[in-house]
Amino acid sequence: MPDRSRSQLPDEVLLEASGNGDRQAFGELVRRHQSWAWGVACRFLGSGNDAEDIVQAAFIRLLGASGRYRRTARFKTFFHVIISRLCLDHAKRKKTEQADDYPELADSSPGQEEALIMNQNAARVRRALDALPPRPRMAVVLRYYEGLGYDEMAVVLETSRKGVERLLSRGREALRDKLGSR
Repeated sequence: MPDRSRSQLPDEVLLEASGNGDRQAFGELVRRHQSWAWGVACRFLGSGNDAEDIVQAAFIRLLGASGRYRRTARFKTFFHVIISRLCLDHAKRKKTEQADDYPELADSSPGQEEALIMNQNAARVRRALDALPPRPRMAVVLRYYEGLGYDEMAVVLETSRKGVERLLSRGREALRDKLGSR
């Protein structure tokens, strides 16, 4: 399969091809998804280095599971499940450290004063997010940073739609408490 046509194939087809031994198809998946996967892990963990480790482990796990993948789930949902589980397992093993140096994902080039305020606000949100229990934190990341719908989040978090609503409610309430007072 030439690279040019591979870049136009849907993720689900590439994952199935990976499961049949097509390493270039898997390379295309890595190229397409490594950046957002790192963003999910980094938002949850608050550490770029830990996020790199999680993303690497997620791709290894994805490759291992590629032979069993069936198109019953969208690729992105399938991969969100892997990343979320690795992040939650990581949180169980290691209490995340608060990071004031949370890396910026986008450079909008504001003035120095605006940049300072934005960095202080981002650090404040980061600390509040880090203080959440792991499952509500993952729900907030998936909903507000990744834009997942409730049904997709229910699959990723292995709960019901009502369970997602409860996790988000707890997460929002805790964030409101932490960010409401300065």
